[in-house]
Amino acid sequence: MPLDSTVRPIRSGRPSRIRPSRRAVGAALAAVLAIGLSACAPDPVSESFLNGENTGYVAADGAIVEIPVAERGEPVAFGGVTEDGEKFDSADIAGQVAVVNFWYAGCAPCRLEAADLEAVWQEYSDDDVSFIGINTRDQADTATAFSEEYGVTYPSLIDVDTAEAKLAFAKATPIAATPTTLVLDKQGRVAARIIGPIDGTSILSTLVKDALAEDS
Repeated sequence: MPLDSTVRPIRSGRPSRIRPSRRAVGAALAAVLAIGLSACAPDPVSESFLNGENTGYVAADGAIVEIPVAERGEPVAFGGVTEDGEKFDSADIAGQVAVVNFWYAGCAPCRLEAADLEAVWQEYSDDDVSFIGINTRDQADTATAFSEEYGVTYPSLIDVDTAEAKLAFAKATPIAATPTTLVLDKQGRVAARIIGPIDGTSILSTLVKDALAEDS
């Protein structure tokens, strides 16, 4: 099932002298949105999110927070077991910039951002950058099916039973919304936080680039 992109209103040109009624304008906008969503959003969960129903989504304000080096806390030590049954420990990626994404399969904006996360991962896959998902609600088979469907190639920790990874990060930064994406610096400290879907690749790519450019 393909992903949706957020529908943004398009500014029209010079306004007409004849102003339609609010009811007519509303009907026209609804028709345009319906056509756009039907063309690119057959996924019912993603479509519900775009329609404002917030299916499977913990609401967030879309904030992007960058933390100055001098104000960062302690490195976050975390670990768990991936959907493939492999053990993971943050010590395995010591010295690398890391992107950590909190998600679950029924979260509509998680579906919408999956391709963008993968694109940034591919952009930096030859650099000292690691991507790791933390799935907060699903078992391994559901997470694997999601990755196959949406083309996600980096691993995710299955955190639903222990919440071990989420608790480790909660000591350093709020994890109140799903999705939330964190950028960790080379020392494993939280350098940036995106609350809600990443909304394209540019912001996350810039945050990763900035973290790479920092001195170790």
